[in-house]
Amino acid sequence: MTMPPLHDDARSTALPLLMESGWQPVPGRDAIRKIWRFKGFSEAWGFMSRAALAAERLNHHPEWFNAFNIVDVTLTTHDCGGLSDLDVKLANRMDKLAGSAVVEHDHASRTACLCETRPGQG
Repeated sequence: MTMPPLHDDARSTALPLLMESGWQPVPGRDAIRKIWRFKGFSEAWGFMSRAALAAERLNHHPEWFNAFNIVDVTLTTHDCGGLSDLDVKLANRMDKLAGSAVVEHDHASRTACLCETRPGQG
């Protein structure tokens, strides 16, 4: 079954709230992205493990990248070619799972992981 794209009413309600929490639109795509910086690798991995279980329950899987304490997530629904209700649900769940992780708001430049900012910690 193909997931329908997020309709205009849902976009105008859900997306502003997600943007307030640090999700940002992805240029050139109907997708959203968020980057978290955790205290260390174990905390980042724990978040990814919990998020993977939530994604599996929704049968909706993120595009993501992890480098030590950084988790960079992009959400879109490939079946409908853009954002769907599944992206909103998974984004909200990930926000809760991330706890006190720091949100990186500058998506233009590469985010340094903790091992690059503390010599000898990699």
